[in-house]
Amino acid sequence: MDVSRRAVLAGAAASVAATGLSGCATASFGSRSSYLTNIVDPRNTNTVYHWVDIAMQQVRDQRVAPPRAAYNFAAPMVAGFAAANAIIGRYDMPYDLGEAPVGADPEVAYGVAFATAAAECFQQPFLWERRGFLSRFDSGEAKELGAAWGRHVGIAINKMRTHDGAQPDRVNYYLGRYPRRDDALKWTPTGPTYSAGPGPAVGAYDRGLFPGHGQITPWTMTSPSQFRVDPFPDPRSPEFAAQFEQVCALGGKDSMERTADQSEIALFWEDGPWGITPPGHFLYIGLQVMQDRGFDFLDHARHFALMGATQADASINAWDSKYTYDVLRPETAIKFRCGEFGNPDPRVAAQPQWQSYIPTPNFPAYTSGHSTFGAAGVEMVKLLIGTDAVRFSHESPDQVLWPSLTGKRRHFTSLDQAAHENGWSRIYGGVHWMQDHDAADYAGRQIARHAFQTMFRRKV
Repeated sequence: MDVSRRAVLAGAAASVAATGLSGCATASFGSRSSYLTNIVDPRNTNTVYHWVDIAMQQVRDQRVAPPRAAYNFAAPMVAGFAAANAIIGRYDMPYDLGEAPVGADPEVAYGVAFATAAAECFQQPFLWERRGFLSRFDSGEAKELGAAWGRHVGIAINKMRTHDGAQPDRVNYYLGRYPRRDDALKWTPTGPTYSAGPGPAVGAYDRGLFPGHGQITPWTMTSPSQFRVDPFPDPRSPEFAAQFEQVCALGGKDSMERTADQSEIALFWEDGPWGITPPGHFLYIGLQVMQDRGFDFLDHARHFALMGATQADASINAWDSKYTYDVLRPETAIKFRCGEFGNPDPRVAAQPQWQSYIPTPNFPAYTSGHSTFGAAGVEMVKLLIGTDAVRFSHESPDQVLWPSLTGKRRHFTSLDQAAHENGWSRIYGGVHWMQDHDAADYAGRQIARHAFQTMFRRKV
């Protein structure tokens, strides 16, 4: 009997819907698994925060890698806002979605549009989450119209992104989009998974994570390369020698110069697998600091549409630079490659036993994704609330990989302080050059400013 995969999935979905169960049901506010529980006052919970929390939990539970996590945040947040805003009509919308039905409930529309777009991004139906959400609203025409409109908008946003260049089925290949460099700065993997030399033990590993991600169609930028950074410094230069010395001293596993606080910073912002990821961490900060500033439902919807879209564009910008410049990680340079740089400075000397304090990622260094996400995130929040002077604190959102962080809170007196710590954490961790952070910080802020000035503007 020939049974198609689509038919099997449809049957499974119908069964789940009938029983009211979902294999990926998401924890609600108040539970330990909800990201809102530790940072949002119960009085400040709302429809937007509820669905943003669901998306963040899915990133954690499915162990989505940072660039793809940023991509997955954008469509649901934009779809939810687009559906609600079309009903209320407060902000300009660059998408042709048709006319929203009169009398539709905008919050119902938000939730259904969000879930519809998220289902495509995360490849799971969110049946339990939809059912629980809709049960909060009284039956009637407003609810029915809102649900129908939300589904229409969610599908429209998904169709808009169908041929955007993401190609998730081909993430382990270069897709022919970026040529490899052939000099001493060329990236190759480093770490215990690979051979003892500067190259991988298995040839198939000689490809980094998401090598085509940098040419995905952006949400707010005019092109993937709009804010591409300048080339990496010449490895023969004094500038490179200074950065080499810096990361050797501060970023080594057995560093005697890195302080206890700097070590904590490296782990606090690592945001690796099993967690919220760097783009999720800055959405987390957005939830925390914007919750009690007098914004209404549609304001929050717009805020997270802008934050989600710019985090996605930050990932595109960073990955465009990574594979345009194809620069090696510090551990490869320090252990194996420094003799090929032709740098006369005695600080550029091999240390064969050197290891980075945190695991070295398996993709090129320049620029830092962490720093791009952080700069775009805090710059957008600053623009939305009109100030950088925000006091807040929290524990690491996820402590699975770093139990030493349990009970440790970091305190901030400004949003820029958080971005600064996040960027420097990669130096303290030994996985980035200082130039990776500096260039990424500039690019991330440009992305946020451009989006704020051009996207979802209030109607005159």
